[in-house]
Amino acid sequence: MTESELRAAVLAEARTWLQTKWHHAARIKGAGVDCANFLIAVYAAAGLVPEFALEHYPADWMLHRDEPRFVQVLAQYTRRVEAGLPGDVAMFKFGRAEAHGTIVTAWPEVIHAYRKDGMVVLSDASKGELAERFAGFWRLNAFPD
Repeated sequence: MTESELRAAVLAEARTWLQTKWHHAARIKGAGVDCANFLIAVYAAAGLVPEFALEHYPADWMLHRDEPRFVQVLAQYTRRVEAGLPGDVAMFKFGRAEAHGTIVTAWPEVIHAYRKDGMVVLSDASKGELAERFAGFWRLNAFPD
């Protein structure tokens, strides 16, 4: 597949998760997912990362620790970039660390499992709480710069 086909596959898969309820540490389409597991499910379905399980993590770890747990896992499959393209990850800081991952559809629009909305939704990251917390873009290693 070409890069544009892979990016389109990521977005198509992400959209199939819309309205899946938010549920901490879950990864079942149509039943429940959190933002970290949403990323793994989408990118694994598109063939860009292996399917893997996350170690146990408390839902509020980012409120009490500086350890960048989310970024440590993310960095195994991605790299930071200056601008986000469709299919890239946009990260947001909640608490003391980058702790919320989204998939860029067409910046600033993102798709993500958002606890505040209680489900996987499309959001405008330039408005509201997300705009105040934007932390940067990450690109899968399978995509060129």
